[in-house]
Amino acid sequence: MLRLPPLRLLTVFETVQRAGGTKAAAAELNVSMSAVSQALRQLEEHIGAALIDRSTRPSGLTEAGEILLKAVVENTERLSEALNDIRALTDPAGASVTVACTIGFATYWLMPRLEAFYIDHPDIAVNVHTTQQEVPRLGQGTDIAMRYGDGRWDDGTVDLLFRETVEPVCSPSLADRIRSDGGNLGTAFLIHVDTSDRRWLSWSDYLARTHQKAAGSAKGLRFSNYVQATQAAISGHGVMLGWRSITGDQVEKGLLVSAGLPPLQPDNAYHAVLSHQSRNRETAAVVVDWLRAAAQPQL
Repeated sequence: MLRLPPLRLLTVFETVQRAGGTKAAAAELNVSMSAVSQALRQLEEHIGAALIDRSTRPSGLTEAGEILLKAVVENTERLSEALNDIRALTDPAGASVTVACTIGFATYWLMPRLEAFYIDHPDIAVNVHTTQQEVPRLGQGTDIAMRYGDGRWDDGTVDLLFRETVEPVCSPSLADRIRSDGGNLGTAFLIHVDTSDRRWLSWSDYLARTHQKAAGSAKGLRFSNYVQATQAAISGHGVMLGWRSITGDQVEKGLLVSAGLPPLQPDNAYHAVLSHQSRNRETAAVVVDWLRAAAQPQL
């Protein structure tokens, strides 16, 4: 039986994929980029297979890397859920609330707003549990799930936060190049996010629903989550479908701009679902009320 690699190496591997590259991972882990690269090579040596495809730019995962990443993410989520359950058992009356959401929603919508929440509610701790699931589960230790969908769930009280808007976005420099080409996306890579959830629009969905001609590279650049895709777009590597829950703040900051194609409003929306099993329903309700107020400008 293959000896399991050190947890430190797996943590670095997962962080690189989630953060969108070695530079962002090094900043998050507070180590040098060379230390991150060395950890990845040590992991490959331990496993005996290449995990990173370094022949592409930006680098992607090999088939072995995809298999390992899925296992690491799934087991990390299970461990986080177990710790949340234990926390609920040992401190059922504590002034803390656990929110489950996707990595993209946590990174680009929730986390930037939590600082303002703590100013209003310094006595409430919000624990954020990220998951690869598009509809996060409401386990025993999870009080609130931030979900994208039609709102028809029966495991909690559902509150509408905001409706989504999808608009192709890219870096300002790439937008200038596209305009100089007469608005033609044919020379620009399209950035794709691989997901099996049909609630999230693909490029083919968007182009068909907005009656646009197919444009750009059919293959394009492919990523496993929206954090990686957004970082690639900000770096000028291509045009991505900008979901305003994820790219809205980046557009306001000028890091991303419209690529010149029309916006589209999907049928689904973002909701906060307060678990019927929450041991802190009163405190969690305060968090939901605040989140709904914070989302008002996007309604």
